[in-house]
Amino acid sequence: MAFILTFLGKGGTGRTTIAIAAAKKLANQGKRVLLLGQDSSPAFGAALGTALSLDPQEISPNLYAVQLQTATLLERSWEEVKKLEAQYLRTPFFKEVFGQELSVLPGMDTALALNAIREYESSGKYDAIVYDGSGDQATLRMLGLPETISWYIRRFRKLFVESDLGKALSPVIQLAASTVLTNVSFVGDNFAQPTGQVNDLLEQGKQVVANPQRMAAYLVTTNDPAAIATAQYLWGSAQQIGLTVGGVILNRASGADEVTTAFDPLLVTTIPIQSVNDWQPLIDVLPNFQDQASQAPRPIAVNVSERKVSLFLPGFDKKQVKLTQSGPEITIEAGDQRRNVDLPPQLRGQPVKGAKFQDGYLIISF
Repeated sequence: MAFILTFLGKGGTGRTTIAIAAAKKLANQGKRVLLLGQDSSPAFGAALGTALSLDPQEISPNLYAVQLQTATLLERSWEEVKKLEAQYLRTPFFKEVFGQELSVLPGMDTALALNAIREYESSGKYDAIVYDGSGDQATLRMLGLPETISWYIRRFRKLFVESDLGKALSPVIQLAASTVLTNVSFVGDNFAQPTGQVNDLLEQGKQVVANPQRMAAYLVTTNDPAAIATAQYLWGSAQQIGLTVGGVILNRASGADEVTTAFDPLLVTTIPIQSVNDWQPLIDVLPNFQDQASQAPRPIAVNVSERKVSLFLPGFDKKQVKLTQSGPEITIEAGDQRRNVDLPPQLRGQPVKGAKFQDGYLIISF
């Protein structure tokens, strides 16, 4: 299982430089490292001193690099879809559509990047994957996709199956499925098997994001007030998807007191101005990412005996946080992020008796 590391922060703070140095540090420790660059421009390859492609290329001992190319990822994924279709359908209808014809729609780049990370991680070839993405809300929405999609499948599937329309269409769907599908048996809920494998995959993704030993993000900022404010906002937003923020990298530092106060209780690593093309001083001062992340505040804590759920939402104040309960789960809105909290069985469906915002925590009582 690979440890997945990414960096969040305002553009221009040096995220890519930090990501490359982090990958080099992990490789120097003897780990097999894959560095993934989301930026398809030549800048990423130029920073590494070599041209890159979608196929992993060894650029130094233990360190491999990939430059994600959305059009190529889409083409490869489409071919996999066609293989699956041909396996289950007697008369495939996607076979006349070719991956080379497809254009990239908005949002495809992040979904395809997430799938690429999943495939590289599941290959077992790497001990660590360093992802250099956009470092903003788009990255967080990408990493939050397993939680988001699983909620839609869980809620809408249940509602549809229990609805009059679902009950009326159920025999028709079963008849159609038995006509065009082979080796598929539908029992009870006709949607259980088609969505079962997807749910298993999404559950695995949720577990990876929620485990700081499997995935962590670090904030990158400078002393610039706008960079600090952006990093604070992304800190709280990361908590909303259940992603642990392991610490802060203060780049090109001229003083750390303000940043240390702004991000308490996270540990702040100070990076002085570095000489061009001299990686070693930067590598030497970077933290032990995985160990430090395990000590950082967790996004959510559930205390069943006290009937309390605590969510750590730094970077937001009371006015920016909204709690609603309109179903078996509770929904938390903070900034531009919304999270549906899947409660343990003991608290599921129980009404909220009280909530308070204290020291960056939203504490909910049942």
